[in-house]
Formats: sequence, C-alpha cells, structure tokens
Amino acid sequence: MTRSEDLFNRAKRVLPGGVNSPVRAYQSVGGCPRFIKKAEGTYVYDEEGKRYLDYIGSWGPMILGHNHPEIQQAVVEAAQRGLSFGTATEIEVKMGELLCSLVPCFDMVRMVNSGTEAVMSSIRAARGFTGRDKIIKFEGCYHGHFDALLVKAGSGVMTAGIPDSSGVPKGCAMDTLTAVYNDIDSVRKLFEENPGQIAALIIEPVAANMGVVLPREGFLKELRDICTENGTLLIFDEVITGFRLGLTGAQGTYGVMPDLATFGKIIGGGMPVGCYGGKREIMEMIAPLGSVYQAGTLSGNPVAMAAGLTQLKYLYDHPEIYTGLEEKGTKLYEAMKEIAEKAGLTCRLNHISSLGSIFFTGEEVCDYTSAKTSDTKAFANYFLAMLKGGVHLAPSQFEAMFLSDAHSEEVIQQTLKVFAEVVEKGEIYE
Repeated sequence: MTRSEDLFNRAKRVLPGGVNSPVRAYQSVGGCPRFIKKAEGTYVYDEEGKRYLDYIGSWGPMILGHNHPEIQQAVVEAAQRGLSFGTATEIEVKMGELLCSLVPCFDMVRMVNSGTEAVMSSIRAARGFTGRDKIIKFEGCYHGHFDALLVKAGSGVMTAGIPDSSGVPKGCAMDTLTAVYNDIDSVRKLFEENPGQIAALIIEPVAANMGVVLPREGFLKELRDICTENGTLLIFDEVITGFRLGLTGAQGTYGVMPDLATFGKIIGGGMPVGCYGGKREIMEMIAPLGSVYQAGTLSGNPVAMAAGLTQLKYLYDHPEIYTGLEEKGTKLYEAMKEIAEKAGLTCRLNHISSLGSIFFTGEEVCDYTSAKTSDTKAFANYFLAMLKGGVHLAPSQFEAMFLSDAHSEEVIQQTLKVFAEVVEKGEIYE
C-alpha cells in the first residue's frame, strides 16, 4: 500500500469522501488521489516523493508558479508580526488602492475570504441597490457553493453528476433564472418574462467550470447593453479570469465594463481570500455606510494580504509575464491539437492565454449542453495515462488546465512528449 492509499483510507473515516473538496476524490476518473506533500515552481511532489508537472496550480492562483520566493518571504515576515488581528491594518488599504487602480470597474472594494463569499456578497449588494430579487446565471457556470447559484452549476457539481444540491430550500433558488451561455436570445427571453424584476446577471466572462468555453464575439457586449437597458447590474465572476488573462482581467481583455466583479484566491497568492467591488454608488450600500450587511473577522487577513499584494505588485512590475503566458498557451494547446489531429483522435481543445481544456467530443464546445457531450470515460483514461507519465491535471473533464510563469519551454516540451505517447497508444477510447 502506498502512502497516499493509506492516507486516503484514513481520510475516508473522518472526512466525507476522504476529502475536503469533492473533485479531489478522483471519483470521476478512478484510482487513489495523490496526496501532495510539497510544491516548487511547476512541480508538485506526492507523499511517495514522486514529482509531477503540475497544471492545477491550486486551481489557478499560482500564476507565478508554486512557492514563489518573494511571496514566501512576504508571508513569513507577515506571520512573524501576527497571524490575525481582527482590526484595520495598513496593508488592507494598500491592497484596496492597488485593486482599484487595476480593475476597470472598481471604485471601491471589500475584502472577503473566498470566491464563494465574494459572489454571495455581490448578489446581496445588487439586490440591495436595485430593490429587486431575481438574478440570472448561466448553465454550466459555477459561482461557488452559494445556495441561490447551485442551479445547473459547473465544476465539481458537473463532475459528480449532481445537477443541483440537496439541502438547498426551494425558496433560496426560486428567484434564480438560468440562461444558456453564448445564447443572447435566451437572455432576452428571461428579461421579457420578468420585466423590472431582475437585480443582477452574473457570468463567468470566460467560462472555466464546464471546461474552458470562450464567449462568442460580441456576446459580453450584448449582455452589457441588455443589463443597462433594464436597470440590471452586470456582475463578472473573475475568480478564474481575474489577473490571469491580464492585469485588467476579462473586462479589460474584452473591453466590457461590469457594474460589479468578484475575485478569488489569485489576489491572495493562493491563500484563502477573495473580494468584490464595483461602482461607488453600489459599494456605498455596504455596511457600515449602507443597509447591506456583510462582515468577516478574517476579511483582509494580514498574512493573506501580504501574499496577494506581493504577487499583484510582481505582476504589475513584470507585464511581460502575460505576453509569455499567451505564447506558452498557444504553443502548448495548439501543439496538443495538432498531435491529436494527426493521430485521428476525436476531441476539441478550447483555450485562451494560459487557460485550456480538452473535450473528447466531435462537437464545437460553446455551452453547457455541448460540454456535456464530452466522453468522460475517455477523459478518465486520458487523465490516468497522463498522471502515470508524470503530468498532474485536474481530475475532472470540466475543469481547466492552468499554465504559470514557471512553465518553461522544457516543461512544455516534456508535457507534449507525454501527451503524444498517450495519444499514440490509442487507449483513450477503449
């Protein structure tokens, strides 16, 4: 029995499914999850000491690679001053100033502790500001485990085959309307059926929780126009895209300004943190200025702020990182596509900058329905073969691959070598 197998058996006795987040359990791909002991640069090391090329990156925030020395040093120094104060600190102000200078829609920002909390709080702010109750989300977009948004959600919910979640009262989701990603007519229909009732429309501007699905040209701009016409707030969930597509996120990349935006652990260098922010008149509705209550003892935690501020400043000082990520992404994903095509492998590969996903289907993947046509058994075979070859991918068809600044040319070529070997063996489609 390996060390990971032993740990997993022990974990299953005390943790639901043996994990603290569902996708980690490997249920959709089979086998025993790897228990990771340490990480450095582009590599993770399991409890047996085996090294893997990592494309999870803690689900996105490790944009500089694992355990970046400057971030590590900032965390150590902050921890030496104290782990948590529950009071105001200078570093919160610095983080707020930096975020408001970088994120196009931010006049003001509130720090929280996760992407889920950021989304939950932004929805409450939108309802408080507009005086309306209904919200629109999109099939396959995941916005955390917030009751009102666990409706046709993506990510781990898709992986587990659970369309919704038990334990969510009908009343919590009765005001949630669901549209089809990339289908503007489905959005217009909801507005026509619910005139003057929709507080907010929330979207992953680049969907990355049903696999990576890009917005069709003009789609985000049309959403902006519809929301403006109807007095509805547009919320971009940038937990994945924020500071990954660029310093201005998807809103800068696509030139569309939302009213509110949410961010996650990337603003904490991978530590548990998130934020939401937007136009001043909306954010001034938040307590203690306004009537929308939201609070948190650990919000703006000084250690998390130190990690995040260091990472964001590093990205600001080195804009060439984003050029490099674009080049690396194109090189890796286009080469994978070419290898697959030459081998006659039935698949689609969607990507933008450092984000990418392979779908084992012959259809164009543009929404939730087409994403679900992917052969998950083929993905499981692919995942296990890549893992055996030393490449650590997300154990789910419906998650993204994440490149980092630490992924060198050598690492990319090694990944392509393993991919080519897996494809050539012909074991993906059994």
